[in-house]
Amino acid sequence: MHSTSAPLPSSAATTAWTGVALVVAAGVIAALQVGKVAIAVPQLREDFGFGLSAIGWLMAVFSLLGVLGAIPVGAWIARAGDRRLLAVGLLALAVGSTIGALAGSLAALLFARVVEGLGFLLIVIAGPSLLQRIVAPAAKDLAFAIWSCFMPVGIAIAFFVGSVLEGWRGFWLANGLLALVLLALVLAAVPRGERDARRLSWRDIAGDTTRTLEARAPLRLALSFAIYSLQFFALFNFLPVLLIERMGAGVATAGLLSALACLANVGGNLAAGLLLARGTPRWRLVAAATATMGIAALGIFLPLLAALPTFLLCLLFSGAGGLLPATLLASAERAAPQPRLAPLTVGLLMTGNNVGQMIGPVLVGGAVEALGWPAAAAIVALASVAGLWVAMGLRPLR
Repeated sequence: MHSTSAPLPSSAATTAWTGVALVVAAGVIAALQVGKVAIAVPQLREDFGFGLSAIGWLMAVFSLLGVLGAIPVGAWIARAGDRRLLAVGLLALAVGSTIGALAGSLAALLFARVVEGLGFLLIVIAGPSLLQRIVAPAAKDLAFAIWSCFMPVGIAIAFFVGSVLEGWRGFWLANGLLALVLLALVLAAVPRGERDARRLSWRDIAGDTTRTLEARAPLRLALSFAIYSLQFFALFNFLPVLLIERMGAGVATAGLLSALACLANVGGNLAAGLLLARGTPRWRLVAAATATMGIAALGIFLPLLAALPTFLLCLLFSGAGGLLPATLLASAERAAPQPRLAPLTVGLLMTGNNVGQMIGPVLVGGAVEALGWPAAAAIVALASVAGLWVAMGLRPLR
């Protein structure tokens, strides 16, 4: 007997996986822009005299465009083309990173972060759409498991590289150059896709958004992503500072340990892909991850444990948290009310991601500055309770 499904020709498979590699690389470069600020906090405070509250805003403004623009960008992808928007996103990262490297004031840094935020937004929404288009159906679970690792890998690289360099400006310029190099590779190697010829209006976006929200499942996924991002960035945006102030680590050691903690998140993402393939209910993965993060945060932020157990809890927090993004992104296509609305569903998820990413640093930075690190424990624990409630609503999603 012969199989009814023929494998992709080797050349087509090679082209597809080359595209996957470039898309994931674009995501990693986008995530570098998140981690590079966290590891540069001590230097930025020394150069500009920033407090943690100002640093929190510097991190949060990066997500502002994501909150405002993720849904319109998701709806716009079909018309503009995922490859084109990915390229524009890389160009925005290059421009924003260069402006930031040359900045001499908080206002200039904030403007640079807004430009980088635009690039990040375009990449993280166009990336999944591109993967849906170029990857064979049987390989999509693997492709999305790999894609979901872009954030922890990028942050880990930023933590490691940023911790061993003398100054932050050279690293930011290097980020801009990397984005330009990858832009050229994407234009040369990623295949073009068909674009929707219809004219997209705000009424179309509003109608598609209403249909997506009425399905309820996309909104629940977005809420879950928002809670995860709040928890994750509440720790990782300030982890180098926490390691320096609470555990007595040097800047280089804090960067290395923070990078290792981020890489634990990669293991969680890949584990989620395997568990989903074995039929593990999605809501159980979401519930287990958010509960573990909340419990671990109590031991991390409260002054209860010695340095080593506290860092081991950071690894647990990160690894368990990695179950969430892979599960949520892999659920976006089936949660969409119509196949053509899958990019908009991803846009809704990214809205949730950016809301959490924006609120977390500001909330935690201000709370820690006013009340100390235990305030962060309360914030993450309360977010965990909310995450469990949202996870219960994901039970119908099979």
